[in-house]
Amino acid sequence: MTLLTQSTTLARPSHRLVEVYDSDANLTDSTAIAAAERNVVGGNGYHLYLFSLQSDLEVEVAVRVWDGPQPPPGEVEGFTAVSLESETGILVIGQFAFGPAAEMTLPRPGVYEGHVSWAGRVTAAEYYEHALRQIEDDWSTARIRQLWADNPQPERYTLDLWHVREPEPADDEDD
Repeated sequence: MTLLTQSTTLARPSHRLVEVYDSDANLTDSTAIAAAERNVVGGNGYHLYLFSLQSDLEVEVAVRVWDGPQPPPGEVEGFTAVSLESETGILVIGQFAFGPAAEMTLPRPGVYEGHVSWAGRVTAAEYYEHALRQIEDDWSTARIRQLWADNPQPERYTLDLWHVREPEPADDEDD
């Protein structure tokens, strides 16, 4: 299969969450968040939540759009199937409390299916706990930034998506 487009960004998992959503679908969904806390990834069709085991180290989020279905990834900690509708054709990678980290333009609006895989969650969380113990009495910004930058195994989430159909027609709220 052919890779149509991809985007990679770093995002801080505030409240341990990173979001991926259509630019018009930025309302918080507590049911999807609870699902992410249980299963690493939770969503409602328009909004995906990625749940990290730590809340300060930046994580890498890669979105790859293919021209057809992709096999599940190998060599990862885990993965799950997802579906995401984008009426605008613009995805936002969001930092739950800090706002957008990046935007990505999809090849076209529509419903995308695929899978999210992750790697480095456990190692990054272990490093995070280790780094907090290393801070001791030096809580300076420079010291904390250095410890965060020294993370030897960054946490990564990869969304492999492919277009399956046009978006559902929007309800006309003026009727």
